[in-house]
Amino acid sequence: MDNFQIETAQNVSIQQQVAGIGDRILSYLIDLLILGAYWIASIFLVTAFGLDSNEDSSINIYFMIIGIPSFLYFLFFEGFWDGRTPGKAAIGLRVVKLDGSKPGFGSFFVRWIMRVIDVALTTGGIAVFTILLNGKGQRLGDIAAGTTVVTERKKVRLSHTILEDIAEDYVPKYPQVTVFTDADIQKVKTVYSNAKRYSKHNVILKLSEKLARTMQITPEETPFAFVDRVLKDYNYYTQK
Repeated sequence: MDNFQIETAQNVSIQQQVAGIGDRILSYLIDLLILGAYWIASIFLVTAFGLDSNEDSSINIYFMIIGIPSFLYFLFFEGFWDGRTPGKAAIGLRVVKLDGSKPGFGSFFVRWIMRVIDVALTTGGIAVFTILLNGKGQRLGDIAAGTTVVTERKKVRLSHTILEDIAEDYVPKYPQVTVFTDADIQKVKTVYSNAKRYSKHNVILKLSEKLARTMQITPEETPFAFVDRVLKDYNYYTQK
């Protein structure tokens, strides 16, 4: 699974992290455990109160107490809990529309109806196969409803922190980097990373000039190499 970008009606780009197939399966298993616990508790209560003494009435009782809630479990929770079931909430997953809008009840209803084909009749085989091939985390129900399942857990990567990967034999050059704070370096790294990603060379030039003035030095490297050196030197001196 990968990120995908959506454009809202206001032309705002939103990055979504598609839920992995493992998380999808785990959330489903959690929901099945909850349903299983509900079934056991319901059967125990019906038996304890002697409500199953008559065969015909017991069928109606089991259907009302166990069958209907179990049948509507996924539709009810996703429809009234903003695209989540207890299993999805535990893993940090949510059903969303591909166009950035909030799914309506109709979208959840389509996903629920298609669950019979995706999950029930094929023991989840079609759902897994479709999700793996689709690339946007969509089973057949999602494709029909225009939805997908995303993860809301934030993945912290090295690029999101001030940490830099430096070699064991790294030799620093600018001890003046210690005039900066962690917050300063985090801002520098964010600006530098974004400027490199979008090829904004003028931003990197201005950034290197500002760093040099603050450190009161005249760098010998190119602006790119100098900013990169500052980030690595700061990590060297603060980690040592």
